[in-house]
Amino acid sequence: MAGLLVVFFPLLLLGFLLFMERVEEPLRRGTTEADVAEFLDKADPEDLDNVFRYGVRRSLERWRNRRRRLPKLAALVGRQRQE
Repeated sequence: MAGLLVVFFPLLLLGFLLFMERVEEPLRRGTTEADVAEFLDKADPEDLDNVFRYGVRRSLERWRNRRRRLPKLAALVGRQRQE
């Protein structure tokens, strides 16, 4: 039993550290003034409502995620039209 603990504990610890790295990464990346200015210039009214509901950090995160998905969706729609 102790042998299994010796083998699996480092693996579990490594898995936990990798998980925590993914959790901490957005917290380390700060929001710059340029990000906020771009957000305010290009945001929809819904995005601005989200600022008041959730705060700047969460609103910017949702906006960035949506911007990342747009090229993927455009490529998918383009493929479907070609077929």
